[in-house]
Amino acid sequence: MLFSGLKDAVVLVTGAGKGIGEAIVETILEEKASFSGLKLFITSRTEGDLKRLEGLAKSAKVPCSFLASDLALHPLAALQACIREYGRIDAFIHSAGVGRFGNFHELTQDDFTYVMKTNTEAFFILMQAVYAQMKSQPKNQSLLRGQVQCVTSIAAVQAFEQSAIYCMSKYAQRGLLDVMKLHGRRDHIRILEVRPGATLTPMWGNVPSDQAQKMMNPQDIARPMVEALLLGAQASLEEITLRPTTGDL
Repeated sequence: MLFSGLKDAVVLVTGAGKGIGEAIVETILEEKASFSGLKLFITSRTEGDLKRLEGLAKSAKVPCSFLASDLALHPLAALQACIREYGRIDAFIHSAGVGRFGNFHELTQDDFTYVMKTNTEAFFILMQAVYAQMKSQPKNQSLLRGQVQCVTSIAAVQAFEQSAIYCMSKYAQRGLLDVMKLHGRRDHIRILEVRPGATLTPMWGNVPSDQAQKMMNPQDIARPMVEALLLGAQASLEEITLRPTTGDL
């Protein structure tokens, strides 16, 4: 049972097709009783993944639209489509991200551009636009103009030897979110940064079974994020750090 209800909310989830983003959508649908009047907009790069989730939403009698799009190429496409479809956005959950890993001395300019284009450049463009949209909106029934949740990583606060570019991008995300919190406290917009440690998602590729057993599942990350959406208007959860019980890998 979650904390309270959230009524007539438009929720946009990026990176919804796989991993943590997929688990967030599934958890919201499982808890649909707490989201009366919910409308979903979901986006990722792979249309087939989104169609599957659209089917789940349809079965749950939750309106759901989607857009298959590459965030690096079209950072505002999903947000603009969501506003055209529903007219506003009450919760923005950002789970999209990419990574390339390896020895610091061997990473290439192509690796740098690939990661930073999505995780930093597109992230800034999208966060700025999402915030502007929420600030322009009247307060909703929860007395908020909006809620922003972003999945960064434990790599936003801790260095890992094989993650030079990824850490750089996640530290940058954390910096922007900290600035957004300063604005959000005045504008009635909640900003939450979620820092997962090792979570078994497709980004890890093939993982040996003994290592996989030590990792968190995407649902472990999704559930507290969904619960945070339902906090009363007088409370703002600003940071969540989750690690495997046995610590970082």
